[in-house]
Amino acid sequence: MRHSVLMLLAAILVAPALGAARADDAAAGARPEVHERVLDNGLKILVKRDDRAPIVTSQVWYKVGSSYEHDGVTGVSHALEHMMFKGTERLAPGEFSRIIAENGGDENAFTGRDYTAYFQTLAADRLEIAFELEADRMRNLTLAADEFVKEIEVVKEERRLRTDDDPEALTFEHFNATAYAASPYRHPIIGWQSDLEVMDVETLRDWYRMWYAPNNATLVVVGAVEPEAVFALAEDSFGALEPGPALRPRPREEPRQRGEKRLVVAAPANEPYLLMGWKTPALSDAEQSWEPYALEMLASVLDAGSSSRFSRELVRGERLAAAVGASYNAFTRLPGMLLIDATPATGTSLDTLEQAILAQLERLRAEPVSEQELARIRSQLIADKVYERDSVFYQAMLLGQYETVGLGWELVEQTVERLSAITPAQIQAVARRYLTDANRTVAVLDPQPLDDHKTASATTKTAGGRHVQ
Repeated sequence: MRHSVLMLLAAILVAPALGAARADDAAAGARPEVHERVLDNGLKILVKRDDRAPIVTSQVWYKVGSSYEHDGVTGVSHALEHMMFKGTERLAPGEFSRIIAENGGDENAFTGRDYTAYFQTLAADRLEIAFELEADRMRNLTLAADEFVKEIEVVKEERRLRTDDDPEALTFEHFNATAYAASPYRHPIIGWQSDLEVMDVETLRDWYRMWYAPNNATLVVVGAVEPEAVFALAEDSFGALEPGPALRPRPREEPRQRGEKRLVVAAPANEPYLLMGWKTPALSDAEQSWEPYALEMLASVLDAGSSSRFSRELVRGERLAAAVGASYNAFTRLPGMLLIDATPATGTSLDTLEQAILAQLERLRAEPVSEQELARIRSQLIADKVYERDSVFYQAMLLGQYETVGLGWELVEQTVERLSAITPAQIQAVARRYLTDANRTVAVLDPQPLDDHKTASATTKTAGGRHVQ
């Protein structure tokens, strides 16, 4: 799915020979050890030494994102992320970023469905600066009303540019709202426009006090550092912070889907667009622990480079698609979907393309993937996973992500082994179990004239003509 945040973050190209070399290193036990410590206030610290360059990445992961939100406050996690750069009791707005830049570092943040993370990459001897700044804003944000008034307008404009004016992103947003009946994954990360319009700074203050605390955070450090020195530095910087309430979000289990859902999104666009999804388990809730890994291999069989089935048969072979992709993410807090999105080639109807895609899925259900094809896909996928470890940022990101969604950081080191063990029969089994008509949601982008963009808003409807919202 081209709009998947995780895929955008993890888009890494790898040469097979290099990937194989890294895999050999991993098999030989060359991976550095991850060190863990928990401070008295509940802050978990993960440190991994990597001396290949004199740099360090420091990341603070909070266990809160859009899936923790409820109706009326959607977008509050993302809005708070913006305000984390707008001043504390000690620092004026913008000072955080200025100090990092003056010390030769890069910094930023991102909000997802399951987490909000803040990171800096600096010279290894400047780690203390990042710790002091992050500890300060963990509990001492001012959240000034005048700064919020300005920043919420920035968020609204971001929504207009990235969602309302992007027909594929708009389709994805309405697709989620239709596909999920109860799961909080139905909410857009940036929030619904109606909630942003009425959001106030008090809502952010409540959210900040509720979720931003050391016992709801994980500090991840990867780079040219000594673990014991990092623990001591973290104790000095974060140890005095008071913990917050021990909160657990209320479970909102998605009911079993009992029939195909279809929707049409009419919006100004140059070309039609097709998006399909099937409800699938994550590692956190799978009945069989191997199923999520089999689903990841299945998605790779369909879409993992130029030799994968979609590219080989639908783009270059039959020339039905200008672009077609598949994605699945096992490493989430709640169950999600296996997604397929496509743009038809010139002269091909969306219906023809949809039927061609469904024929590819039927092939997966009817016959096992050959050992030769699976070996090629497995090698490429595993090489990608291993190559991520060449970046201190991605090493830290994987540790933080796995820990924050509740899987535990230890699983990072087991992923390659578990993917390697997946068999053709297991791929066929998950295709038969989950890629069914009754479990499918289909969204179609119906392009409207671009000239009407300023006068006609996008309209979303179900196949029966009822408005979704």
